[in-house]
Amino acid sequence: MITLLEARNVGKRFGGLQALTDVSLTIRKGEVYGLIGPNGAGKTTFFNVLTGAYIPDGGEFVFNGSELPSGKPHKIVGRGIARTFQNIRLFRDLTALENVMAGHHIRTKAGLWGILTQNRFTREEERLTTERAYEMLKYVGIERFAQTVSKNLSYGDQRRLEIARALATEPQLLALDEPAAGMNATETAQLKVLIEQIRHDGVTVMLIEHDVKLVMGLCDRVAVLDFGRKIAEDVPAEVQRNEAVINAYLGGGKHAA
Repeated sequence: MITLLEARNVGKRFGGLQALTDVSLTIRKGEVYGLIGPNGAGKTTFFNVLTGAYIPDGGEFVFNGSELPSGKPHKIVGRGIARTFQNIRLFRDLTALENVMAGHHIRTKAGLWGILTQNRFTREEERLTTERAYEMLKYVGIERFAQTVSKNLSYGDQRRLEIARALATEPQLLALDEPAAGMNATETAQLKVLIEQIRHDGVTVMLIEHDVKLVMGLCDRVAVLDFGRKIAEDVPAEVQRNEAVINAYLGGGKHAA
């Protein structure tokens, strides 16, 4: 399979705390890739470095054969990597439709003059953006809430809305940070179906998730972090049998942030 993303010896330190140490992994185009580990193992830190929220202290990311810029989230989204967040980050006072439209605007071309004058090109682009946003809401199953202010949606529907907004950026890689957090069993099962559909439609998926059953039943390959280091990377069945992984989850002790 073709390599889409390669992390090479990525490191990140916060003061005296080494949150990531020489983390290297490879994500192949078209797969669902899981990143798991005990609380505080460095998973979200890895996502934050990948997506530009943090600048790494060492190492690099190569995406589609080219190095990603550090600390520039908008450029990383432009290159084709979108993410959701462990703590939902929606525009709470905008409607669901407006939230998704905001995601798609990174792919629009109207400049300041077009916005001010509302010329024909700008109006047509806005119409297409609205249509695209509605399509994304329908794709994740919440089109009936298009005109609902996002803060009034249920928790599960807010999760789906955040995925719709990320998909509206037209990513090649969708990074999901604990998408099943707070969901009940029915919602988690529906999420699994959605992620499988996203992969089927050509978007590679990387997810952090504490629901190990979901990860093992969904992911093609899984990497495990512990104390900021990668201790395993393999197909789910092999990871489940890995002694270092078993010790990390059952051995107790405090972990890094």
